[in-house]
Amino acid sequence: MAVVEPELEMDPTLNNILEQRSLKWIFVGGKGGVGKTTTACALATLLARHRSSVLIISTDPAHNLSDAFRQKLTSTPTPVEGVENLCAMEVDPNPPPAGLPGLEEGSSFLAEISGSIPGIDEAMSFAEVMKQVQSMDYECVVFDTAPTGHTLRLLQFPTALEKGLDKLASLRSSYGGLLATAGRLLGGLGEGGEGGDPGELLDSLSARLDALRHVVGAVNAQFRDPELTTFVCVCIPEFLSLYETERLVQELARFDIDVRNVVINQVIALKDLGQSPLLAARARMQQKYLDQFYDLYEDFHIVCQPLLEREVRGVPGILHFARGLSGEGGEVRRGADLGAPAEVGSAEGESDLEGARRRVEKLQEELRQAQHRLRELEQV
Repeated sequence: MAVVEPELEMDPTLNNILEQRSLKWIFVGGKGGVGKTTTACALATLLARHRSSVLIISTDPAHNLSDAFRQKLTSTPTPVEGVENLCAMEVDPNPPPAGLPGLEEGSSFLAEISGSIPGIDEAMSFAEVMKQVQSMDYECVVFDTAPTGHTLRLLQFPTALEKGLDKLASLRSSYGGLLATAGRLLGGLGEGGEGGDPGELLDSLSARLDALRHVVGAVNAQFRDPELTTFVCVCIPEFLSLYETERLVQELARFDIDVRNVVINQVIALKDLGQSPLLAARARMQQKYLDQFYDLYEDFHIVCQPLLEREVRGVPGILHFARGLSGEGGEVRRGADLGAPAEVGSAEGESDLEGARRRVEKLQEELRQAQHRLRELEQV
């Protein structure tokens, strides 16, 4: 059974990203545990060869950049040892309200108000990060994002800020007089206490949100520009990862964010099978989903990275992994390099083209059903 590939073959590398000098923002994301951080770090090292200054930011609460580079990183850009032109930083995408700039001096009143608006803390934190990053003037920024769900929330931050402003305006309109009275009554509670006129505090928070909204709005406009922004989906050849990737691609399309690259990690190559029945069974399973990936994303650049003997840690390992992304390493870069299920022994005896088509159709139906179920759950 041959792998389904497009008639006009797409380059099976990430060189299209390296060659597009206009790119400013590059997001790397996907399901948890598929190698997002390794891929993001490797891509950043490749970009550092072509750009004068590159920054990689982790927005994942797990913060794996330090482990990947084997170097202590903080919330400020730190040069990556052994890689010129590359800095890295780890930021907290979900700080407590009291930790947000501008709220710590405003008392628990602001914390309570901001906490009542879903997603506002993350949105404000992200806006502050983007404001900081823009002032640093890096030529290119790579985001190592958290698993899919958090990434999709990140794309919704401009909407969250809009809703936050609307809610604050509604509160000010409905309870402005009451808040002013409360402020006069509580005004004597103290200097240095939690005091402050609630109405003035509300105005202060509104002004801050409005300023951040402009920052996020400007950045969001850049995110929708394919000349400036692209998204790299990372996955493994298994059903749940395929499903998460398709969900992510659909959401990115809904937000008008460019996505044209898929990196498939942990692929078992035919040359690695030996006489192992376990590897042969895994290769058959993987081949089904690789066929599906090529069928769904025929106009994407699909990069297959091999299953490795050991985890990728440290700059030497990352640089070696990067060779596969750029096509320099002679690694598994195409589904056709893997061999077909029939070549590793199909237990079902189905190695003909019709059998392959039936399996693809079945997987497509399973994917449609899963998407339908997800939409039902999101509406609850």
